[in-house]
Amino acid sequence: MTKGHETRDAILDIALAKASQVGLGALSIGELAKEAGMSKSGLFAHFESKENLQLEVMKSAAQRFIEQIVTPALRSPRGEPRVRALFEGWFRWAKDAKLPGGCLFIAAATELDDQPGPLRDYLVSSQRDWLATFAHAAKIAVDEKHFRADLDADKFARRVYSIFLAYHHFARLLRMRDAETQARDEFESLLAESRV
Repeated sequence: MTKGHETRDAILDIALAKASQVGLGALSIGELAKEAGMSKSGLFAHFESKENLQLEVMKSAAQRFIEQIVTPALRSPRGEPRVRALFEGWFRWAKDAKLPGGCLFIAAATELDDQPGPLRDYLVSSQRDWLATFAHAAKIAVDEKHFRADLDADKFARRVYSIFLAYHHFARLLRMRDAETQARDEFESLLAESRV
């Protein structure tokens, strides 16, 4: 890896942590340059615009999510164990110290839901991929006879997603101490409903 790539990755680390707290729109080239110990023009040279920086932050987050959460979960045994591994991985992601504001994708969803453009398009695509990953894991659980044959895998994925959205809201915004317990209980109920 070249020095330029290392610098770019370091900037994206800082930007990702910051965006998880203040949102993509509030990212400031000047503030990031200061935190990275470089000039504004030096930082700007890596991304050429604030919009490119925001998009690269989203792409970096998606790549890290795949590497840290999805890929390890796919090594779990097929069926319900893999579904559980994906769910547990999402919790690890949301509580990662490198994301002090929680899951960037959930934060960005509120920020970007009514803002057409490349950022929103990328977020929508990544979240559809995530839903498809959960749905596919549920279909495999049906094939493995862990889940009942008539399970609607897409609906299952949406319900898992809903559980996690509620968790993020209750834990981060409302600071409810039992938010994780409630989310886990809801997930267990969903699994119980889904089994053969």
